[in-house]
Amino acid sequence: MRLHQRRGGAASGGEAGQMTVELAAAFPVLIAVAVVAVNALLFFSECGAFDNAFRDAVRVHAASPAYGQGAEQSRAQVHATLSEAFDKPFEQVSVAVRGTEGGHVEFEGTLELAPTLFGLGLKQSVFGVSLPSLSHRTAFVVDCYKPGVLV
Repeated sequence: MRLHQRRGGAASGGEAGQMTVELAAAFPVLIAVAVVAVNALLFFSECGAFDNAFRDAVRVHAASPAYGQGAEQSRAQVHATLSEAFDKPFEQVSVAVRGTEGGHVEFEGTLELAPTLFGLGLKQSVFGVSLPSLSHRTAFVVDCYKPGVLV
């Protein structure tokens, strides 16, 4: 006795809603992966822009300070410049200054990025996947006694 298989036409009884169930199970995972990927790409992009802006701000405000301008005033000017450039609600910048050997001054800039849901708002988790804040630091050393000299 030969069994004939059904070709083409509608799906057999148990397979009618299988694709819908698979989509419903996979959709949250796909959204979570997309959110993580978008936040990672946003972070890498902002890190590159922050590095350039930080180095430019230190070169302008700290490498050749005005007469009587100290390291703290230079730090405040660098911070103001960076705060103006990185003013999105999910970004926060900070600048620290400290002396090093030989009269050099080190400026350290930090960019903190809170996770965002495709730019629509700040989120700490998506479908149970935790999204931590990301931080990027960069440092630049200058010699304030020799205007324009970068170390």
